[in-house]
Amino acid sequence: MSSSSSDDLEERLEEIIDEYVEDTFNNIVEGRTINQRGRAYIERHRKGGHIQLWNDYFSEDSTFSSELFRRRFRMNKGLFLRIVHRLSECLPFFQQRRDATGRLGLTPLQKCTAAIRLLAYGSAAETVDEYLRLEQRGFSGMIGSIDCMHWEWKNCPSAWKGQYTRGSGKLTIVLEAVASQDLWIWHAFFGPPGTLNDINVLERGPVFDDIIEGRAPRVRYMVNGHMYKLAYYLTDGIYPKWSTFIQSITLPQCPKQELFAKVQEATGKDVERAFGVLQARFAIVKNPVKTLDKAKISKIMRACIILHNMIVENVRDGYGIQFDISDFEEGDVTRSSRVEANMPTNLNNIFPIRNDVRDTRIHEHLKTDLIEHIWNKFGDEY
Repeated sequence: MSSSSSDDLEERLEEIIDEYVEDTFNNIVEGRTINQRGRAYIERHRKGGHIQLWNDYFSEDSTFSSELFRRRFRMNKGLFLRIVHRLSECLPFFQQRRDATGRLGLTPLQKCTAAIRLLAYGSAAETVDEYLRLEQRGFSGMIGSIDCMHWEWKNCPSAWKGQYTRGSGKLTIVLEAVASQDLWIWHAFFGPPGTLNDINVLERGPVFDDIIEGRAPRVRYMVNGHMYKLAYYLTDGIYPKWSTFIQSITLPQCPKQELFAKVQEATGKDVERAFGVLQARFAIVKNPVKTLDKAKISKIMRACIILHNMIVENVRDGYGIQFDISDFEEGDVTRSSRVEANMPTNLNNIFPIRNDVRDTRIHEHLKTDLIEHIWNKFGDEY
């Protein structure tokens, strides 16, 4: 028998003995006329708890409104019930089972509610609702903004403290993410130690693997009359001047550059807003993590990101985002963006593509074209 099985057996035996002793003691105490102090048996009232939970949030005439449900569960009721159904079908932990004494345990609804509320609130009070203001933008070929977030690791093992300590003295783990306008996080790389900066994390991460290895479809789009074949991310100034990164202009010298810097910096905050909403929804990510096991920490972060994306997908229409097809069309071309799915993968392709991703000359040409494109689109309003 393995040690884990032995531990489980011991825990179950202890639970049976404790509850048996408590029941026996309570029966003795209840039969006496003299009021004596003793350890009271705690009745969990699991069935009553389930009924109360159902009546409060899930019945047709529930006590709390749909708006309050969304505020407390960070998603709407339909999406939450879908999650409950899938988890109870696939994972034994979320199924209702009998405990060692034969009593029915918590229902899937109760278990999922507890899990979601733990992720949503962590150990802190409920955070205030955030107001998201989305604006129309004019970056043709842009697929999102990229940045890093640090999650403080309170109980980092002493042997690792050197590599996880930032300049501020805090121990952190880095999350690199790419987010689009609707706050969908479609790339997440979590785990590098906090001493690494954004460039070090980029070099370790897989953000360009699909492109370099030929798994990603080819994309073509037109900016200011010129055709480009690699989409790009909006970044801050620390990232390199590659064809796949577009930074702001630190010291703009003319109205065109000033307008470009203003629009780029506003649009590039998508990933920062995504981080903010992720932390607002799930306070466990906002507060220092206390778990020692790094693999478990990674699973918590992954679960929060998956839930975040499910919520974004579920309410995406509510943001009122209208994509302007003219961003992808220019001149006499009926459609300036094309996707080619069939792309052979071999070593002869990898190195040229890698060079294209890091091409500084293409970066300068693209940035110049984007400055003109932004000016033509928004210059009259500036």
